[in-house]
Amino acid sequence: MKSTFLAAVCTSLNGPSSIEMIEQDVRPLQTGEIRIEVHAAGLNFPDLLMTQGKYQFRPDPPFVPGLEAAGEVIEVAPDVRGIKPGDRVMAGGKGGALAEQWVVNAAAVSPLPPALSFSQGACWQTAASTAWHALVARGHLQPAENVLILGASGGVGMAAVKMAKHIGATVIGTGSTDEKRKAIRQAGADHVLDPADKELAAKVKQLTDGKGVDVVFDPVGGDLALTATRAIAWNGRYLVVGFASGAIPSFPANHVMIKTYSLIGVRAGESPRRDPALAKRQSAALRELAADGIMQPYISHSFPLNETIKALSVLEQREAIGRVVVEMKTSS
Repeated sequence: MKSTFLAAVCTSLNGPSSIEMIEQDVRPLQTGEIRIEVHAAGLNFPDLLMTQGKYQFRPDPPFVPGLEAAGEVIEVAPDVRGIKPGDRVMAGGKGGALAEQWVVNAAAVSPLPPALSFSQGACWQTAASTAWHALVARGHLQPAENVLILGASGGVGMAAVKMAKHIGATVIGTGSTDEKRKAIRQAGADHVLDPADKELAAKVKQLTDGKGVDVVFDPVGGDLALTATRAIAWNGRYLVVGFASGAIPSFPANHVMIKTYSLIGVRAGESPRRDPALAKRQSAALRELAADGIMQPYISHSFPLNETIKALSVLEQREAIGRVVVEMKTSS
């Protein structure tokens, strides 16, 4: 094994341009850790925000971004059981995936199902866990209910479309361009609308026979959030998933009271850490979904590691449809 490896390092909080390719020293494994040879890393919007110092988890530079990856195990700590060198795996963490090697805790690793390639596996975990946690654990979405998914062409939004259809719900998605709306339909949405349409709330009401949607899945925030509240049903559930728009909405409390809808926060990573029973249930559900190939990611852009700046810029320019992948190796 080499004594160094290449990584995309964020050297300042100035956005994607702060990324530099820097050799890192291989460090010894600690208790409970494994070392992965990364084949592909999936980019998430928080990766971009972290390079700008705008995410709730704010590491100080220098640091290596990247929340999820897939690859092959090359070393395990002596106390690790059930994982061995050569295993094909998916892994998640708070950073470090944008590198040729990644050391993670064994608990953060799961087998890469045959249904997923390395690139798909690198994009699966974060979006799928967010969609499942939001729609199942927090939103309690039921078959035959209606759900409005904002930002449905994004990685998390597209996973939510597929998860909601897997549950049996009627899905209304939003996408800002013809190309994005086409991809949302291909992902399984029953109806697709333009988020800039001034009649968006009225059209959602028309599609639901005047009732409105039972659940809103919102990873976008901003002004669109308030528009979506006008399309929610009596006793509806509004899932606050994120703020990809960069603007945090202020919900009018009187409107929440009048329509008796619930505002529900979604923390797909933190909630299982605080609730061991939920963690066990979520992990089992995600293993089954991954094995069945549910929520297979749509990948619009792939880049080599030395073009990480370009990869992050695709997210910054809102050009991604589904997911963006950084590939160390192209084999699957």
